[in-house]
Amino acid sequence: MTSTTALPDSLERKAIRAVAAFECFKGVVVLLAATGVLALVHQNLPELAARFVEHLHLNPAARYPQIFLDAVNRIQDMRLWTLALGAGAYAAIRFVEAYGLFFGRAWAEWLAAASGGIYIPLEVIEFVRRPSWWGAAFFVVNVLVVWVMVRVLRQRRSSLVRRNT
Repeated sequence: MTSTTALPDSLERKAIRAVAAFECFKGVVVLLAATGVLALVHQNLPELAARFVEHLHLNPAARYPQIFLDAVNRIQDMRLWTLALGAGAYAAIRFVEAYGLFFGRAWAEWLAAASGGIYIPLEVIEFVRRPSWWGAAFFVVNVLVVWVMVRVLRQRRSSLVRRNT
C-alpha cells in the first residue's frame, strides 16, 4: 500500500491544502528573513544599527535603543551565518512538509501534527505570561492545524484497518 491510500474527502483535502499553503508561506517568510540576514554579512553592523536608530528618530542613549545597539555590537559574521543556515533548514522543512501535504502523503501529515503539537505548550506558556491577540490567534491556528492533521491520520488509519480486514 502506498502512503496516498485513504485520502480524505474533499473538505478535509481542502483543509490539508490550506495547511500546506500556510506551511509554504512560513517557509517563504523565513527564507526571506535568512536572505536579509545574509545580506548583513561583511557589513558594518554597528554603523547600520546607528543609522537605523537615527532614522527612527530615537535617542541612542535611551534604554531600548542602547540595548539594541549593544546587541548589534556583539554579533559576529559567523553568528549571522549560523542564523541564516538555521533559517534555511527550517524553511526547507516547511517546504518539504507543504509538498507532502499538498500531495496527500501520510508522512507529511505526521510531520505537520508533530511539529504543530510541539509549539502548543510553548504558546500556552507565552500567552499566560503575556496575553495578546496575536498569541491567541497563533494558538488557535496551531490547534486547528493539529486537530485537522490528527483527524486525517485517524481516518487514514481506520480506512487501512477496514481494507485489511
